[in-house]
Amino acid sequence: METSTLLLTILTAGVCFYYFILSKLSHFERLKIPHIRPIPLLGNMVSYVFGHASLMDNLRNIYNLFPDAKYFGFYEFMRPIYVIRDPDLINTITIKNFDNFCDHLNLTNEKIEPIASKNLFGLRGDHWREMRKLLSPSFTSSKMKMMFGLMCQCAENFANFLITESGSTGKTYNMKDVLSKYANDVIATCAFGISVDSFKHPRNEFFLLGKTLNFGTWMSFVFLMNRSFPKISQFINLRMFGLKVEKFFKDIVSSTVKTRDEQRIFRPDMIQLMMDTRDKNHGPTFDIDEMTAQAFVFFLGGFDTVSTIMSFAAHEVAVNPDIQSKLREEIDDVLKMTNGKPTYEAINNMKYLDAVINETLRVYPPGFFLDRLCVKEFELPSATPDSEPVILKPGDSIWVPVFALHRDSKYFSQPEKFDPDRFLNDEVDNSVYMPFGIGPRICIGNRFALMEAKIMLFYLLWHCDVEPDIKTTNPMVLNKKSFVVMPENGFWLKLQTRKSAVT
Repeated sequence: METSTLLLTILTAGVCFYYFILSKLSHFERLKIPHIRPIPLLGNMVSYVFGHASLMDNLRNIYNLFPDAKYFGFYEFMRPIYVIRDPDLINTITIKNFDNFCDHLNLTNEKIEPIASKNLFGLRGDHWREMRKLLSPSFTSSKMKMMFGLMCQCAENFANFLITESGSTGKTYNMKDVLSKYANDVIATCAFGISVDSFKHPRNEFFLLGKTLNFGTWMSFVFLMNRSFPKISQFINLRMFGLKVEKFFKDIVSSTVKTRDEQRIFRPDMIQLMMDTRDKNHGPTFDIDEMTAQAFVFFLGGFDTVSTIMSFAAHEVAVNPDIQSKLREEIDDVLKMTNGKPTYEAINNMKYLDAVINETLRVYPPGFFLDRLCVKEFELPSATPDSEPVILKPGDSIWVPVFALHRDSKYFSQPEKFDPDRFLNDEVDNSVYMPFGIGPRICIGNRFALMEAKIMLFYLLWHCDVEPDIKTTNPMVLNKKSFVVMPENGFWLKLQTRKSAVT
């Protein structure tokens, strides 16, 4: 090819690429929807990409620029997103018209990780409905009550470790490390029927694997690449989870199924529920790959997400001694009422403990946004009085900005203040409080996570005094590289055996 022809080809390709980007990034301008002018390729992610703000603060800053709009436009790199900030419209989309917005974007690239992509979060349409219907009985009140004793045993191991290690002089811990062990033990015994004590045996396979599964810098990068540039991810085979992780969970599920079949063992957990579909003459049956995907995503949520929630709760109790004192009084009352043997009903009825966990989830929601994919054409009302309604088409993306809503002074007085009392005084508008999601796709394991966190905090304050350390960052600074709500410098706290423990 002659030089002039090559240059002309490159120039033509460059011009076409430029206009392709321009057409993508003029989406909201054409529709007259409020938005911030995007940067080519980076969209509205510039502050995040260059480390000036966390993703959640980045979105919140834009959210605050359009207080009178029902929704605004946001560019996740090249992808246009409709960010819904009006509570009534959020309700319309996620509940009333759920069938129009029933799907998520998957966590993983389905072409690269076909097994992991079969997880409940990423399943779509009727397949999601069948799997959700199948797994829901794993999380009923009766099942939670059965798991309560198992969780308490894990919490006792956790408390005994802290008492032995910290003693009366105290010791400083990164609480995420400690609470990940507790979370690991809970998920191993409740979901897989495997008894693990990560405090005595910190190098067990479950825990070592779990430590590699966190939404740090690398996983956040892969997650964003899979969402925004799926073809590039596919070309370079960019996996969210390694083959070792996939093999580990597939082996665990396969051996569990084989052992239960051979020894006629029955356990009331999600693996058993999926096994039972093989004996039915109608409805779907789920193979080992699908069982593996559900077991894996449940482990991921139970290990990393729940341990992070608990770490934030421990942090706020430590830096707010008045809250710690009030919560301990409630704990002591329960211990006296139950003769030192807390019951499922007693912990479930603790109003202040419930308020502390709920406030933790308000200030630090596990996901800073909820996403939905449009699957059937839908008309959005006009974003502002001077704009027109917009027709959403299949494939269009919707976000609900949870972090921004939870910290909006319109809905929560003094939103930056950690104040559990707001949940005791009927001050919370449930239409904008959604730490585990909203509508039919609300997190299936939310009751499990809440009970696990409550038991941990109960046992922690029963046996230990918790206070800030010189390493403690207060107020909390959010990590600017993570895709989830995480602190910049860890969860460092000082723990020591409680001076006036109730026995």
